[in-house]
Amino acid sequence: MFKKVGIKVAVQVNLVLLLIMAAGSFYIIQKQSKSLETQLLERGRIESVIGAKLVGKVLEEAIDNEVMTEREAFDTNYLEIEGFEPAKFHTQYDFYLDKAILSIIDEFLKDKSIHYAIAADRNGYVPTHNTRFQKPLTGDKRADREGNLTKRLFNDKVGLAAARNMVEGFQQTYKTEDGKTLWDVASPIFVNGKHWGNFRVGFVLENLRADQRKLEGTLVTIMATILVLCALLIFVVVNQALKPLKEFTKIASDFADGNVDQPIVSTSKDEIGKLAEVLERLRVSLKMAMSRLSRR
Repeated sequence: MFKKVGIKVAVQVNLVLLLIMAAGSFYIIQKQSKSLETQLLERGRIESVIGAKLVGKVLEEAIDNEVMTEREAFDTNYLEIEGFEPAKFHTQYDFYLDKAILSIIDEFLKDKSIHYAIAADRNGYVPTHNTRFQKPLTGDKRADREGNLTKRLFNDKVGLAAARNMVEGFQQTYKTEDGKTLWDVASPIFVNGKHWGNFRVGFVLENLRADQRKLEGTLVTIMATILVLCALLIFVVVNQALKPLKEFTKIASDFADGNVDQPIVSTSKDEIGKLAEVLERLRVSLKMAMSRLSRR
């Protein structure tokens, strides 16, 4: 098969094309994957900012309406609720937030990528968690630990960094107690101009990775299809372009057998056309030489 010039050229061109497309596909996949991450982070920034403003507004309105004082809204005298491990606490405002923000923070969970959306004070205290994590207490410590996370202090390294953050869209990688790896995006909550804490949104990375794998599969399929089509077209085009060489090979064979009567017509101005002109001159020279020899 590789004794044919057309196949050799086509294979070499396709190998070069394969390398170029592989490099291009890798670049596109990396760029698009990064774009998905950037989009997710921007989504997290926007949603955490919205959550922070809503919770801040709820607390400000409670103060303005004299439901609580500003001092009570910033209460850090955590009163431990007996019988829980990890410990749960009450503050002077947590019962109010249970009623005022639960429906608000649950709205964020309509986005399937969001695992939690919570307001935490500067010490990591979460007065009200999502309904998803406020399951009725059963007395089973393990089940209650996983299913009821409200009114706890999330003062681990990531939790404190998020709670005391002062910039919008502060992103960290966070591993939950049930083993999920998340992106935690936080934005500060201000109440009457004072830093109260942060609104934290946790994004499930499995969904992002699934989207990235789907994107990779789609791009690879598209590139493979383009490569196959290009390979077929290259074989056709190269063989068509080199078709005159088959005729010239037959003509040269005829020359060797003494058949020099068939004129060679040049149909192009490229290298193949020039080769046709050279063969025609050779044919004429051979014919004249054979004519002189026959006269002798």
